[in-house]
Amino acid sequence: MKLLGISGTITGSKPRVVVQKVLDEVKRNNPEIEVELLDLKDYNIQFCDGRNPSTYTGDTKKVIDIVSSADFYIIGTPIFQGSITGALKNLFDLIHPKDFRNKVMGFIATGGTYQHYLVIENQLKPIAGYFRAFVAPGFVYAHNDHFSSQNELVDKEVLDRITALSEEVVLMQKALKSSNSAVQYN
Repeated sequence: MKLLGISGTITGSKPRVVVQKVLDEVKRNNPEIEVELLDLKDYNIQFCDGRNPSTYTGDTKKVIDIVSSADFYIIGTPIFQGSITGALKNLFDLIHPKDFRNKVMGFIATGGTYQHYLVIENQLKPIAGYFRAFVAPGFVYAHNDHFSSQNELVDKEVLDRITALSEEVVLMQKALKSSNSAVQYN
């Protein structure tokens, strides 16, 4: 099983920090699971222009292939102007919906106000619903105050939510895998 963590921004580093923490927790408790981090700022991704995803080349093709081949996901974004980043939305637009279908997604977000956690509920979960993905019931929201001046997570409650999310996505993925695709929603 391959868990892909996605840092859905081309600026800043807080989402990457939180996504990496979730991946580290999964790997520590489930060494048999392959984990990979996809940081969008490491790639030069084209804007989606509506064409078939298989026709993209270069970094865009590489990212599409990485995302499409994962079994489940931890997806992180900073919240800018009350919304997910354009880079993450572009990534969602580039991936064929069937590539997310019946896969588990867990969400993290970072932001500068305590109300921005609602973006997970109001934007990310509905996108996952469109993809017909299975969404972990918990999520992680980290405010700027939850980080040290060295950009390390220091808030105990956030760290506890990271542990809980890592357990939820693995539990859900193992349950889906053990059902051996007996239930597939089309």
